[in-house]
Amino acid sequence: MMPGPFELIIILVIVLLLFGGKRLKDIGGDLGNAIKGFKKAMKESTDSINEKDDIVEAKIIKKEIKQEK
Repeated sequence: MMPGPFELIIILVIVLLLFGGKRLKDIGGDLGNAIKGFKKAMKESTDSINEKDDIVEAKIIKKEIKQEK
């Protein structure tokens, strides 16, 4: 069962009191940087896979051209 809006407000106030505004800002910034890094790594991985696929495809085409001659 999900907490209602009143319960969420109470939880947020308690978290704010425990960690403080500056600490929560730092945690949010660190989390944002981690997400950016993860997305960048995923994009680089996908680009690398696409590049390898292009190389394999080029080799296949080159082989087909040699066979046609």
